[in-house]
Amino acid sequence: MSLTSKFLIKPLALAALVAAAGAAQASVTVYTSQAAFLAAVTAPGVDTFTGFSITGSTPSPITRSAGAYGYTASVTTTSFFGAGTTANPWLSTNTATDTITFNNFTGGVSAFGGNFFGSNIAGLFAAGDVVLTATDASGTYTQSITGATTSSFLGFVSDGPLLSATLAAVQPASGFLWPTADNLTLAAVAAVPEPGTYALLLSGLGVLGFMARRRREG
Repeated sequence: MSLTSKFLIKPLALAALVAAAGAAQASVTVYTSQAAFLAAVTAPGVDTFTGFSITGSTPSPITRSAGAYGYTASVTTTSFFGAGTTANPWLSTNTATDTITFNNFTGGVSAFGGNFFGSNIAGLFAAGDVVLTATDASGTYTQSITGATTSSFLGFVSDGPLLSATLAAVQPASGFLWPTADNLTLAAVAAVPEPGTYALLLSGLGVLGFMARRRREG
């Protein structure tokens, strides 16, 4: 074996290990308990929608922040509507059948949660069902909240970056229900290697050790 080949083996083996570890698929865990969600994340930031107008519609999209994280929210067709009260505003849509999309996350967001429910034409709480989805590199995950209330919590935690999340209301048989969000929470998650990644790293270290012995004995 040439001297050049010997020096190339270790970098190439390390590169293969890094590539194999990076190939692991992301996955999403769904939380319906706010306490459990917060225990699974680090440095959460919350947007309580303070200052959001409840006196009229707000053009879409909007750019806001939750602690150290930034995001963009947009609606399907028209504009946002500030539901709730001046003391406790909620983010809602001006058209009941619109979907709210949250994306363009900044700050390394891999967790998304909050209180999600429905409101009526006056912007007051209304009982009903809502549907949330979260998308990361591995796909899209959908979760429904049946009979959502203002304290209903739902959170998605991915082991990779989150790309987007959506909120929609399930329209009742009669009347309309507007999708509504409060206490939007964004956070990061400490990266934890999967068991398969550990095995790859250990086997790779064994190979490197073997090659080091051959070099010394040669």
